[in-house]
Amino acid sequence: MNVLILHAHPEPQSFTTALRDQAVQTLQAQGHEVQVSDLYAMNWNPVASAEDFSDRDNPDYLVYALEQRLGVKTKSLAPDIQQELDKLLWADLLILNFPIYWFSMPAILKGWIDRVLVSGVCYGGKRFYDQGGLAGKKALVTVTLGGREHMFGEGAIHGPLEDMLRPLLRGTLAYVGLDVLPPFVAWHVPYISAEAREGFLVDYRQRLENLEQDSPLVFPRLAQFDEALYPIR
Repeated sequence: MNVLILHAHPEPQSFTTALRDQAVQTLQAQGHEVQVSDLYAMNWNPVASAEDFSDRDNPDYLVYALEQRLGVKTKSLAPDIQQELDKLLWADLLILNFPIYWFSMPAILKGWIDRVLVSGVCYGGKRFYDQGGLAGKKALVTVTLGGREHMFGEGAIHGPLEDMLRPLLRGTLAYVGLDVLPPFVAWHVPYISAEAREGFLVDYRQRLENLEQDSPLVFPRLAQFDEALYPIR
């Protein structure tokens, strides 16, 4: 496979970075090609703006998604966006590697999504979910967080982690057609022993070595809906 790892952590010595390095080592050992986009090291610009286009269809009023479509056709996307889009289209597997911030992802990663998942390529019209532009590719979300595992789930104080990640797993990755694998989670990371962290690294290596055994999460398919997107009974 071709694998793109999106890494979003500001500290090179963090455990999140150790997970990234474990992924690179494990996947390359299996013969896969791996590229890493280290967003903080790249000083990635997370702000979607008119500056993302060297040519505009409407210079007086910015409709970002429409300008993305034109930018793809006329090759007028900003160079940093085009570089990341090329990596994304090259990849068979996308790994998003980040710490949970405020029940969500770091802003720098959200900004990568805003700018790189361009309309006209990744989605557009009724090209979403199983018909999305990235259909046939896989995605794996790898997260670290400070909470303990018992704090997440039905009836737990924070609710299910999958609900927290729904905007990413469903509203982003599944929406553009990716087969979304169950997330890998390292719990309570700032407070556990070095031995416990090493245990997570071993678990992650084993998970990566056996990805073909993972069943993707289930999301809607367009065949379940009519032309107006009402459910077919």
